[in-house]
Amino acid sequence: MSIVIHHNPDCGTSRNVLAILRATGEEPVVIEYLKEGWTRPQLLALFAAAGLTPRSALRETKSPAEALGLLEPGVPDDTLLNAMIEHPILVNRPIVCTPKGVRLCRPSETVLDLLDRLPPGPLFKEDGEMILNEEGERLA
Repeated sequence: MSIVIHHNPDCGTSRNVLAILRATGEEPVVIEYLKEGWTRPQLLALFAAAGLTPRSALRETKSPAEALGLLEPGVPDDTLLNAMIEHPILVNRPIVCTPKGVRLCRPSETVLDLLDRLPPGPLFKEDGEMILNEEGERLA
């Protein structure tokens, strides 16, 4: 199975998702989008596959979105896309691609819907919250 994660190592949610993916025994392709950046076709394809719009994929907190005036109603999608290309941090994360689909995995346990098999339990987030019990059953 081929898995790709658009990852920000400074983000707890992104680290949790990467840990969940690795717990399945698979090593995903990790794209550190803050280093590699985005292209317009890449963003459009990811958003279409995930059922997102540029507005719904916009990271509003801990980003320059407010300072750039992107939180105002009526900002066109093209303006948002151009800003996301210029400032990769504006794209919410992590976005995960698997053969089962593409999703913005917030909260982190959303990634479980994209897996062919769940990792063995118990499985915990960084903050100690259990998401799979000892029998490997989802709690969230």
